[in-house]
Amino acid sequence: MTTLTPERRERLHRRVRFIVAFTISYNVLEAIVAMTAGVLASSAALIGFGLDSVVEVLSAVAVAWQFTRKDPERWETVTVRAIALAFFTLAAYVSIDAITSLVSQEGPDHSPLGIGITALSLLIMPLLAWWETRTGRELASKSVLADAKQLLLCVYLSGAVFIGLLLNSVLGWWWADSVAALVVAVLAVREGIEAWRGEVESPFGVLEDDDEND
Repeated sequence: MTTLTPERRERLHRRVRFIVAFTISYNVLEAIVAMTAGVLASSAALIGFGLDSVVEVLSAVAVAWQFTRKDPERWETVTVRAIALAFFTLAAYVSIDAITSLVSQEGPDHSPLGIGITALSLLIMPLLAWWETRTGRELASKSVLADAKQLLLCVYLSGAVFIGLLLNSVLGWWWADSVAALVVAVLAVREGIEAWRGEVESPFGVLEDDDEND
């Protein structure tokens, strides 16, 4: 691993602070829009998506707190475990929400606003997660990589809700978003366990290995 100069390390620390500040700002907006759309469409999936944004804000706040400390590396374990708890919280809510929707056989109403916000997240979050991952790998920071995985999980959830809303609107498949949400919940539990154990790796490992070999 290449040793970072103090100047480079400080530059990366500033980048992390920028990434988490953007993440917090965007996800606050996303939470408001998604939960509003969820209430208007009586969509538990969209409300859950909005609450996921709240969890992402908490994860980003944990990393932001770490990188405002004088010695960020000292607080690595505490921050990673806070992110792990965020994963578990998200998984619990999504699971309960999805199972409740399946049992009650209640699907969301058509929601152009919901489709729009999930589509926007599918454009923004992969790029943000990739940038944070590159930064976390260079810093060898498990907390930054864990937060990047939280962003990537948002991509999965955005895709699940987006597809579920489309299938419900076009084909009347009311159960589609609940089934997809359960898959996301399983992924969240897996990522939470890995973060709690400190076994955090880049979610873009294959792509980054290819970049390094070029």
